[in-house]
Amino acid sequence: MNLSNKTILNGILVFSILSLSIAYFIQYILGHQPCNLCIIERIPYLIAVILISMVFMINKYEQAILSVVLLFFIFGTIVSFYHFGIEQGFFNESLVCELNNSKNLNSNELLNQLKNSNIVSCKEVTFRFLGFSLATINTIISVILSGIMFKVIKHYGQNK
Repeated sequence: MNLSNKTILNGILVFSILSLSIAYFIQYILGHQPCNLCIIERIPYLIAVILISMVFMINKYEQAILSVVLLFFIFGTIVSFYHFGIEQGFFNESLVCELNNSKNLNSNELLNQLKNSNIVSCKEVTFRFLGFSLATINTIISVILSGIMFKVIKHYGQNK
């Protein structure tokens, strides 16, 4: 891997760690509960941290691993855009927005959970930065990260 790609991947690694840290800070310190789509939108960053770290440690299958990171950032772009669309009223909320961790509950337990649940609607924007929802910001960032990863993979192995 050439120095340029290594520098770019280090930047994506640091950015992914920073993004996850900010998301958890907003959730646990500032007290803004995420909706289910917000939680799903964290997955590409977590995968990027794990897989890019693997690339640096094992120095094998770099292009294949980075292709998986690209696919997860594309997935993140789609989910973020969908979330943005729900916030703007372009799309209806899906079942994913209403999912709660209810495993094998009887009818009384399910009713009690529904009464006491704090399910956050995917439509509701509970936190804004510079006037933009986090779904909006994440859509833009995911598109940019997908483009960067595409470029890294496309130019992989050049200038060795």
